Amino acid sequence: MSLDELINQYYPAIENALIQTVALSNEIGLEELHGMMTYHLGWSGEGAGSAAAGKRIRPILVLLTTQAAGGKWENALPAATAVELIHNFSLIHDDIEDNSHLRRGRPTVWTKWGIPLAINTGDAMFTLAHMAIMEIENYTNKRITIEAVKILQTTCLRLTQGQHLDIFYEDQQELPVDSYWPMIQGKTAALISACTEIGALIADVEEMKLDAYRRFGRDMGLVFQLVDDILGIWGDASKIGKSNASDLVAGKKSLPVLYGLAQNGKFARRWLSGPILPDEVPELANQLESEGAKDYAQNEAERLTDSALFALQKAKPIGKAGLALTQLAHQLLNREI
Repeated sequence: MSLDELINQYYPAIENALIQTVALSNEIGLEELHGMMTYHLGWSGEGAGSAAAGKRIRPILVLLTTQAAGGKWENALPAATAVELIHNFSLIHDDIEDNSHLRRGRPTVWTKWGIPLAINTGDAMFTLAHMAIMEIENYTNKRITIEAVKILQTTCLRLTQGQHLDIFYEDQQELPVDSYWPMIQGKTAALISACTEIGALIADVEEMKLDAYRRFGRDMGLVFQLVDDILGIWGDASKIGKSNASDLVAGKKSLPVLYGLAQNGKFARRWLSGPILPDEVPELANQLESEGAKDYAQNEAERLTDSALFALQKAKPIGKAGLALTQLAHQLLNREI
């Protein structure tokens, strides 16, 4: 069974579990709250459909990991539901904090309903996620459930820490290159690491394998964000689905930018002189590349890719799901730069 076949098997089960969990918010007089959630998750409203829902990579990663680690993927559905709801809670709040008006080509929740209701909707989704993960006990045992809850709670703290750094960095003119890693460790890698760690935990693997799956997810998450940041400057806009001018114009403190600032050259002087205008981006991207930022970021991505794949090898995934998990890892880690 190929990766696509497994995804086709998982996807309806993930959607059904999400629908059932989100339905807990739908009581008399609360139809709008429920509707805001279904809108954000891509199930309702103008433009609803698979493009609005997203790829559900994180819950798929949970189920694949559980099966590849020797467990039954069905046992991990509550965890898959929880991580997807946490991911979407963070997106609702991020859109407010980043003043983003569009999400997957549609108006964001706060744009349609206002900031107070959007914050409340994100909070409700956060709560539903924690209700969902408690259902693991129906399929495993109390020890595994408690450990999974601890991982999810720690992950939520890491998400908020990463977002804090991202926002804090916006007003910092100069930052060391190494300040990039704790930010993306929280914003991106923490939740992907939780997916593989909780997935393996539900399969009740030994501690050594659990740690390998944890490290695999962490390094894969780091690469995922780093590649996004490289594409955000030098990517083909028609392929990445957004303008490659947006990251520089927004003043995003990505690894290439921090590296460029550390060189204290022409790029740094222009960056420090004031906001970047869209028509300046091509020249600045070329300058950044000439100062070695692109090569540096690509080398870091390659280093972390090797580390992630080594950790996956140490985890020894088995069966068709193991092959599929390896295939998914290569797809996520080797996106075209």
